[in-house]
Amino acid sequence: MIRRIAPLALLLLGGCGLQVLDPAGDVASQQAQILIISTVLMLVIIVPVMALTVFFAWRYRASSKTAEHRPDWDHSTGLELIIWSAPLLIIIMLGAITWISTHTLDPYRRLERIAPGRTIAAHAKPLEIQVVSLDWKWLFIYPEQGIATVNQLALPVDREVRFRLTSGNVMNSFYVPALAGQIYTMAGMETKLHAVLNRPGVFEGFSANYSGAGFSGMHFKVAGMDDAGFARWVEKTRQGGGLLDRQAYLAAARPSENVPPGYWSSVDPQLFARIVDMCVEPGKPCMTETMKHDMAGSATGHAMHMPASPTQPPAHPSHR
Repeated sequence: MIRRIAPLALLLLGGCGLQVLDPAGDVASQQAQILIISTVLMLVIIVPVMALTVFFAWRYRASSKTAEHRPDWDHSTGLELIIWSAPLLIIIMLGAITWISTHTLDPYRRLERIAPGRTIAAHAKPLEIQVVSLDWKWLFIYPEQGIATVNQLALPVDREVRFRLTSGNVMNSFYVPALAGQIYTMAGMETKLHAVLNRPGVFEGFSANYSGAGFSGMHFKVAGMDDAGFARWVEKTRQGGGLLDRQAYLAAARPSENVPPGYWSSVDPQLFARIVDMCVEPGKPCMTETMKHDMAGSATGHAMHMPASPTQPPAHPSHR
């Protein structure tokens, strides 16, 4: 039975691509290094413990005639130092790595380099892509190019990309393992992710947060190409499709599964702001307008009184 299962397991592992440990972007590469370093540090404890477990089980087995039997032994200063100092040092090292990487790889922070030894010019402008998670597909808006796609993401190589992300309904998670770590999308909120792709190719992107029946089909292709190839892709996209306005968005936002790539040749420039403000539907007031109205009512003493809640800091969008 085991002989039959092993080849199948190897086949499945071979199909994974190992994009997490073989990334195509500098941010993902730094994250992969952190993962490898953390694993090695933990193995410094795990491997000796496993080896010593086998050794002691064999050395002090009931049938052994050479093992020394000391029933009154209960303490060793040397062993205590080893047992406590090694894990403590590893915890300190892991803590330092986590603290540094958390600030260096903050997804809201602009990149300082596009690759090792290649800094970003001060005047360089990142490519902005607006991302909206829907049931059950991904909408990508390119405001600079004036186009939009569904379940198709194209990126120029060696150019910083700034993703602005939100959700049209339930919380989701945007994840391209070869590019960067995952980041959540939430309705009425905007999260950000800065990343860069360093080599051309086609990579996998998907949802990393369960969001309903069509969750398993929320996959999309990420095409990395040089500047000339990206320009040709933009022009080709502009030649087909229609206008992505509020009505077209509401139609696209209807629940659908396993959606093939789609394109729009032009986009309402205010659409993403309305999606974040949760006022795409005609006649629906925007959150900012409602908040202003409530604040004005509070200032004049006519606001509706709500039960007091404990004071707490605003939640910071999560990133993994």
